[in-house]
Amino acid sequence: MNLTLSRSVQLRAFAPWMGGLIALLLGAVLIQLSGANPLQAYGVMLAGAFGGFRQLTETLLKATPLLIIGLGMTIAFRCRVWNIGAEGQYYIGALLGSIVALKLPGLNAVILIPLMLMAGMLGGVIWSAIAGLLHLKRGMNLIICTLMLNYVGILLVQYAARVPLQQPDGFLPESAQFSVAAQIPTLFGTRLHLGMVLAVLLVGGVYLLLWRTPLGFQLRAVGSHLSVARCAGMKVDRSILTALLLSGALSGLAGILEVSYTYTRLKGDISDSYGFSGILVALLGQLHPIGVLIAAVLFSALMVGAQSLNVVLQIPASVAEVIQALVVLFVLAGHAISRQSESE
Repeated sequence: MNLTLSRSVQLRAFAPWMGGLIALLLGAVLIQLSGANPLQAYGVMLAGAFGGFRQLTETLLKATPLLIIGLGMTIAFRCRVWNIGAEGQYYIGALLGSIVALKLPGLNAVILIPLMLMAGMLGGVIWSAIAGLLHLKRGMNLIICTLMLNYVGILLVQYAARVPLQQPDGFLPESAQFSVAAQIPTLFGTRLHLGMVLAVLLVGGVYLLLWRTPLGFQLRAVGSHLSVARCAGMKVDRSILTALLLSGALSGLAGILEVSYTYTRLKGDISDSYGFSGILVALLGQLHPIGVLIAAVLFSALMVGAQSLNVVLQIPASVAEVIQALVVLFVLAGHAISRQSESE
C-alpha cells in the first residue's frame, strides 16, 4: 500500500512536468517550421524573462496580478465554485478604486491607498455577488453568469473612461492621471512595488484560510463532498457565496493595484487578459497557494519571453501564443492523467 501511494505521489508530481516538456517539444517543431533554431528561440525566451534585473522585474510585475487572481480562483475552485468572471471583477475593482483615487486626490497616501484597495475589493465583491445571487436565488448557471458579466464589466469601464471619468479636455478613453499619493509606492528605487509584497503575503494568508481555519475546512468540505457537507449540517449556499465573494475581492484588488501602478489612470483597456490567465494559473498551481505562486511566475515568464521571440527573432506572435497554449494544455492534461490514475 505504501509503495502504491508512493508511486501515486510521484506520478502526480511528475506528470504535469512531463506534459510541459512535451509541449515545449511540440513548440520546437513550430519554431523550426517558422525558420528559426528552437534552441536559440528558447534561449531568447529564457533571457527575455530572467536574463537580467530589468527582465526579471518585468516578469515579476506581470506575475503580480496573475498571482492575486490565481489565489482568488484557488479559494473558489477548492469549494467547487466555478468563477469564470475574474476579468470582469478585475475591471470593476479597478473602476471603484479609481473613483476613490480621482475624487479624493488631496488625501495622504497612508489613508488614500488603503481606501483605494478596499474600494477595489468592494468592486470585485459586488460584481461576483451579482452572479452568486442569480445562481443561488434564481438557479442560473454560475459559469454563464460570471462569464457574461465579464463583458458587462469591461464595457462599463470603457464607458466610464470615455464619458464620466474622462480627462477634462482629453480625447482618449482615459481619466486624469492619479495624484502621486494614489500611486502604489515602489521599493528601494526600483520598479518593484508594494503590491508585490502584498501578493506574497496573500499566499500565506490564503493557505492559512484554507487549511488552518474552520471556514477553510468548510469551504474544502463543500468542494470535496457536497452531499456529505449537507448531511453534516453545513450551510452550503453560504459557503458557495463566501468563496465567490472572496475570489471576487482578490480579483478586484488585482485590478486597482495594476491601474494604480502600471497605468496611473483608468483606461478603457487595463488588462492583458489577466482574469482569464489567472484561472489557468490556479489550475496549473494545482489549487495550492505555493503552487499558484510558482505557476504565476512561470506563466508570466512565458508571456514576457514570448514578446522577446517576436522582437529578437521576428517569430510571429501567434507562434509564441500557440506555445503558451500548448504548455497550459499539456500541463493540465498531465495533472488530469495523474488524478485519474490515483482514483483507479
